[in-house]
Amino acid sequence: MTTHPRLAFLASPKPEAKAARLRLEERYGSTSVYDADIIVALGGDGLMLDALHTAISTGAKVYGMNFGSVGFLMNDYAEDDLLERLARAEAASIHPLRARGEDVHCNRFEALAINEVSLLRETRQTAKIKIRIDETDRLAELQADGVLVATPAGSTAYNLSAHGPILPLDSRVLALTPISAFRPRRWRGALLPHTAKVGFEISEPSHRPVSAVADNKEFREVCRVEVEEASDISLTMLFDQGHNLSERILAEQFES
Repeated sequence: MTTHPRLAFLASPKPEAKAARLRLEERYGSTSVYDADIIVALGGDGLMLDALHTAISTGAKVYGMNFGSVGFLMNDYAEDDLLERLARAEAASIHPLRARGEDVHCNRFEALAINEVSLLRETRQTAKIKIRIDETDRLAELQADGVLVATPAGSTAYNLSAHGPILPLDSRVLALTPISAFRPRRWRGALLPHTAKVGFEISEPSHRPVSAVADNKEFREVCRVEVEEASDISLTMLFDQGHNLSERILAEQFES
């Protein structure tokens, strides 16, 4: 008797995604996301990130099918031959970022991010941020709407919108990208080795409040944040043959 991987299905709030989940569960069976070998996410890139965050604690692989608008991290939706597609799928292994910090009330926080960790001004006041790389001060003061650190997998998301570079999945670098920089005007960010520890210190954090956002988890009124690759955590995404994430990232650089 041939056994197939235990599947768990997650769906976005869209009615068509919920309906597809019911059909797929009836056809292929399902289990809890905490017992699954593979989580099948039916939605957009946001749901894919939620599934990957779940997989951090379970070790499951994640395979997405697109019901969103962009779906950069997703495969095309089809109900037939799902088990065969999963068996032939190409795996992409990624490491998230780990952010640790403290707010103005001396509360400490820690979070993981698949795409990026962003620091964003909370009010009309420009953020003023000191940047340190591996304990060496590199930028005494960035005046901007914010700044972010992106992984290769996340380099085509917010990082790209902020005019940051697209990073090949196997590049072993991180993108440090300013968001609407005012001073220094000509600074466009930096490419950092994936082992770098990036430190941010907020000037006048009470007068110029800044939030730290790890994917979709927000911490307000921060005064300092450290970001580094969580090399101890490895996540696996599955892509249909010939449509792996490395190819998508490469192709994105030639899009007009």
